[in-house]
Amino acid sequence: MSSSLPPEVAAARIRLGQAYRSLGHAIVGHHVSADDLNALADRLTTEAGDIRQGEHRVRGLERPSGDWGPGPADGEEMFSFDERPVSGRAAPYGLDVRIVRDGDDAVGRVTLGSAHEGAPGRSHGGIVSALFDDVYGFILTIIGQPAFTGTLTIRYERGVPIHQPLECRVRLDRREGRKLLMSGQLTGLGADGEPAVFTRSTAVFIAIDEAAFGASARP
Repeated sequence: MSSSLPPEVAAARIRLGQAYRSLGHAIVGHHVSADDLNALADRLTTEAGDIRQGEHRVRGLERPSGDWGPGPADGEEMFSFDERPVSGRAAPYGLDVRIVRDGDDAVGRVTLGSAHEGAPGRSHGGIVSALFDDVYGFILTIIGQPAFTGTLTIRYERGVPIHQPLECRVRLDRREGRKLLMSGQLTGLGADGEPAVFTRSTAVFIAIDEAAFGASARP
């Protein structure tokens, strides 16, 4: 998880990502006057323009090694690069998911918010799919094997609620050559207050050589 960013810059990016995500949920989930929305849009547009004047980032240079060191200890919280779109601590569109190792499983705990709503009171299906794809990636961290998603299958058993704690648990079932076959479930409490499975998933990841990881991102 090495990075060339100074620690204070990395910490500031994490804080900004959290603020950005909080802003998104606040805007979607609350009434705001047109004047306030337009004023906020003007400020954000100006800030974005100022930031674009900075040097362009290349993650393949900042963090070329990936997550292919020793696997995390059982019970340890797992992290990847901070802008990882779903679970990254600095990701502006992230889900604020906390991922831990539980035996050989990767477990993501998350409460989806207003900005994730699809059907009224339920998460958009694509958010759930992205959550699974990201948590599966932490199996690769556990086993120390670079790989890319080959196939991701999602079966929606029932609507996935927002504003309610959920657990996404995934595992490696077996290997077939370069294929890593995985499965998982998204669970929580149903409308009756009883434990429920909201979504089931399977995936096939294709293992690659560590030297090939991130090569296309380097200049």
